[in-house]
Amino acid sequence: MPAQSYANHRRNIPMYGLLFLLLVLTLVGSLVNLYESWGDHQRVYSASLIVVLAVCGLMLVFFCRTYATRNQDRAIRAEENLRHFALTGKLLDPRITIRQAIALRFASDAEFVPLAARAAEANLAPDAIKRAVKQWKPDTYRV
Repeated sequence: MPAQSYANHRRNIPMYGLLFLLLVLTLVGSLVNLYESWGDHQRVYSASLIVVLAVCGLMLVFFCRTYATRNQDRAIRAEENLRHFALTGKLLDPRITIRQAIALRFASDAEFVPLAARAAEANLAPDAIKRAVKQWKPDTYRV
């Protein structure tokens, strides 16, 4: 595995995209089935249940992904707060947003504190923070 950097730090999970595509296609197919079943009282009930199941599947995938990444965001915020405290004796500036803290996790200890101060003062965008990192500290656990 090559060393992580700004150019290759994003992780994409192809199976997640495939699952989302399959669920969208299932929803479209179930809506077509419901439309074609509309006049037939014996089929409309099962067709409407399939639509409900497809919508529930999409919601489930969305909520699972959202909750997992929010949980990771909270853990990263706590880790970076602890890291800042260990290096300076003070917690991170409260002006640092969660997205900025997530971007700061890639900075080495030597550049973390000045970059965090600059991010708080100038309200740097997360992408600008990542681009400012000179010594990249890899994070291979984020999904």
